[in-house]
Amino acid sequence: MKKILLNTAAAACLVLSGCVVTDPYSGETSLTNTGGGSAIGAALGGFVGAVTAEEGDRGRGALRGALAGGVVGAGVGAYMDYQERELRQALEGTGVGIERQGDDLRLIMPSEVTFDVASFEVKPSFYAVLNNVADVMINYPETAVLIGGHTDSDGSDSYNQDLSVKRAGSVRSFLAGQGVQFSRMTAIGFGERFPIASNTTEYGKAQNRRVEITLSPAES
Repeated sequence: MKKILLNTAAAACLVLSGCVVTDPYSGETSLTNTGGGSAIGAALGGFVGAVTAEEGDRGRGALRGALAGGVVGAGVGAYMDYQERELRQALEGTGVGIERQGDDLRLIMPSEVTFDVASFEVKPSFYAVLNNVADVMINYPETAVLIGGHTDSDGSDSYNQDLSVKRAGSVRSFLAGQGVQFSRMTAIGFGERFPIASNTTEYGKAQNRRVEITLSPAES
């Protein structure tokens, strides 16, 4: 238990390190409002993380809970900032695009790196990437996950709709298998309805064949 408390304290210090201000005239230091919220969140998160973790993983649970609780205490914007930073580090060089839209994060996964042609089974070569995505999602449980499947305009509307639904569902099932809570995730197939490029060229079609994962602050 002592080790767990030390882990929690260390995490709280990490969260607070960016939230202390120094008065330039008196030299006194104080917490910003964000820092105060972070400290409370880190302490509570660490305790909950330790209690709910498995017996042999309580130290890690305390650390994870403290970090997540700390950024929640700092506010929604900070929570999504931390999550974006971790995702960019985890997905660098993988071919997955990341866009920030307000407090939402959108991960754009081109189909050629995610699925074989006309298949809805995730490529084994993409498992490691989705594992990294799952790890970050688990660290930030206060986000809702929308998984959208998209296709190009080749083939019939019904075929494309069905394929997009199955691909979105495959990604959700994979993430759930890595420990992401199933109830957080919604999988939707959009077929060919929302292209992001022209379907008159092969390059454009390749851009349109994709899966997008949108992470949004969960409604309280």
